Amino acid sequence: MKKSLSLMIGLRYTRAKKDNNFISFISLVSMLGIALGIIVLITVMSVMNGFEKELRERILGMVPHIVIGDRGNGFSDWQSLEKEVLAHPDVVAVAPFIDSKAMFRSRGNTKFGILQGILPAKESEVSIVDDYMLAGQLDSLKAGDFGIILGVGMASSLGVSLGDKVTVLLADGATVSPAGISPRYKRFRVVGIFEVKSEIDTMLAMIHIKDAAVLTRKGNKVSAIRVTTNNVLRAAYTAYELRKTISDEFYISDWNYTHGSLFKAVKMEKKMMFILLIFIIFVAAFNIVSTLVMVVTDKQPDIAILRTLGASPATIMKIFIIQGSLNGIIGTLIGVTGGVALATYLQPVVAFIENLSGVQVLPGDVYFIGFLPSVLEWSDVFVISISALVMSTLATLYPAWRASKTKPAEALRYE
Repeated sequence: MKKSLSLMIGLRYTRAKKDNNFISFISLVSMLGIALGIIVLITVMSVMNGFEKELRERILGMVPHIVIGDRGNGFSDWQSLEKEVLAHPDVVAVAPFIDSKAMFRSRGNTKFGILQGILPAKESEVSIVDDYMLAGQLDSLKAGDFGIILGVGMASSLGVSLGDKVTVLLADGATVSPAGISPRYKRFRVVGIFEVKSEIDTMLAMIHIKDAAVLTRKGNKVSAIRVTTNNVLRAAYTAYELRKTISDEFYISDWNYTHGSLFKAVKMEKKMMFILLIFIIFVAAFNIVSTLVMVVTDKQPDIAILRTLGASPATIMKIFIIQGSLNGIIGTLIGVTGGVALATYLQPVVAFIENLSGVQVLPGDVYFIGFLPSVLEWSDVFVISISALVMSTLATLYPAWRASKTKPAEALRYE
């Protein structure tokens, strides 16, 4: 009975007196503030998730999850190592490669980068490059044809396109003569151009592994093998397990050594963004305090009458907790609905704004992606919703406690 009385009166008090609409206005502002804060927070967290996903797919799609190589000048029997690695349940595919630092020249332009010799059939299993080809295909690389595939940034720096010639110079295996050191060089024909929208576009060139073996004088040796796992975030653990089964003559490293700091920075930025934006909800929840303080002052005679009729301080406190929490619940429901809708349809909304204003939010020639990615995670929605409800409820405690301390005789003295 006491619970139903507290609930009934608390819901009744959500409507202020007709001659005091200011309280209703402040209450509305607090609800809309909570809703707006939740909408912004859900949207921003979804965008951060989207950027993390794009980074993971585009960068880690090109960077090996795990690299296994020897501590010398390469090894020849990579097929046996491949079988041993593929026996691990988390390993999806394995591909050999030969890599070397190189200088690329064409039409008077020079560019330094990495030359990588690959097996096209196996490379498509461990890399996303074939899905991001602007011209040509990965299988255009044929042994003995000396074709080369360039990143779009490198192709632009060299001023070349499909069918043009590029001279590749290697310091490895240079010829020493009385005249000095002569680097090895070979002319290649551009058979493909790719673009994954990352730094790899400006520094990577790929040729057939047999052509690379000829150029680097490795014969039938390869530099290392790259390993793709079914869960890139568990690559470090997979590498740890592979170290237990593979001979000590091989070294094993994972992507955390080369790109781990980048993803740690993204995660840290996501956490800091959450902490900063949660203050929007905190400020809106703080408005509930001022609203309830005014309501308590406005309802002093009513509180006194309820106390005279036998209502306990706990009952009075529950009345105002229910009233204030209702603002938080309504604001949270509005915010979650709006935030989920905006995060789900963010790209069409941004496209509409771009068409309306004529300004591109993320220019593709400046950023590594030309759109706002959005990935809604329900765990984020749950945490944000609970945080808003908790802050809204905590904001009601002081005004409710103050109302419970009302003395009937003093409140009714001037009535």
